[in-house]
Amino acid sequence: MIRAGAISKGTCLLLKGDPYQVTEREFVNPGKGQAFVRLKLKSLRTGQVLRESIKTSEDVEEAEIEERSAQYLYGDADGFHFMDMETYEQFVVPREGLEHKTAYMKEAETYTLIIWEEKPIDIELPYKAVYKVIEAPEVVRGDTATGVTKQVTLETGAQVKVPVFIKEGDSVLVNTETGEYVERVSS
Repeated sequence: MIRAGAISKGTCLLLKGDPYQVTEREFVNPGKGQAFVRLKLKSLRTGQVLRESIKTSEDVEEAEIEERSAQYLYGDADGFHFMDMETYEQFVVPREGLEHKTAYMKEAETYTLIIWEEKPIDIELPYKAVYKVIEAPEVVRGDTATGVTKQVTLETGAQVKVPVFIKEGDSVLVNTETGEYVERVSS
């Protein structure tokens, strides 16, 4: 158990039988009444966002989660298949709630798995990652006004809007949370 006043961003809590991670925390001390924390939580199983207000004097149950590095092998209808590189144990992470992450996962890359009750429930992607552009349309001369973008396809199949100077074969840095282009990276 953890006192609500001691909850910080990144803490994992057990609410309604599911593990949630605190993504935002705000301490509120009203003029009248008791202080409380306003939390924005993300379900580690489904990705659902929940907002809760809890009095600072209340106790909340912490979720016992484990983080484990594993290599991404492949994805199929069952889910995403990973292998622990130390024990060679294989895991299948269910697809439910993680579909948006498939566009940014590369086979043979190592990712952090979130394990709860002996089962992998989430995959932590790096905040930003480098991807090779495999398809980029040519820009027609005269279509180069300021801020013009085009849609390209990355090696993982993801579609990203990039500036018109990006060509096929270039490497780009992409924010994996928003799917937005960050910058071109020299190979």
